[in-house]
Amino acid sequence: MTALWPYSTPGIPDHLFEQLPGIPISKREVRLLIVGALRLTPTAQLWDVGAGTGTLAVEAALLCPQGKVVAVERDADVANLIRQNCDRFGLTNVEVIEGVAPDCLAGLSPQPDCVIVEGGKSMKDIVKAAWDFLPHQGRIVVTTDTLETLYSISETFVELCVRQVEIVQPTINRLETRGNQQVFRAINPIFILSGEKLD
Repeated sequence: MTALWPYSTPGIPDHLFEQLPGIPISKREVRLLIVGALRLTPTAQLWDVGAGTGTLAVEAALLCPQGKVVAVERDADVANLIRQNCDRFGLTNVEVIEGVAPDCLAGLSPQPDCVIVEGGKSMKDIVKAAWDFLPHQGRIVVTTDTLETLYSISETFVELCVRQVEIVQPTINRLETRGNQQVFRAINPIFILSGEKLD
């Protein structure tokens, strides 16, 4: 069977992923920025909390062939979609956990080198709980599309003494065909916050 993504670079086209109606996915261009913020190594141990459809988990797992991605998703149907997407790309280094963060984090293994928090009702609590599991020089990345959460997580980063903090909000437009014209359509902007744990 021919691999769906035979390249070593991230940026899998969105249409190659299994999707569910009404469940948004992180767009390819945004995933590229998130993967860059994670600074993954081939042996990285990543926790993806609020993994959604698993697009980022797949990208990360392909970049960490000797590592492991633990994808946490509370919705059973969406968690099954992550498994389907992992199967599509022949991945065996992704473990899907159906659970509600931050409560389920204590039972996860192995200890992460990096954590991404992609959503949740208690993002501040999730970030604080995940931080406790990160080792020295571990990385944390958080995404949000609301100003309120940006403010809350920024405060949390200060409280936790997160170092090397970076915050970006990319503006991305895609060329699309509408009728007989080609137009640019904006991708919904999000904030990407990242930093390191330096004890």
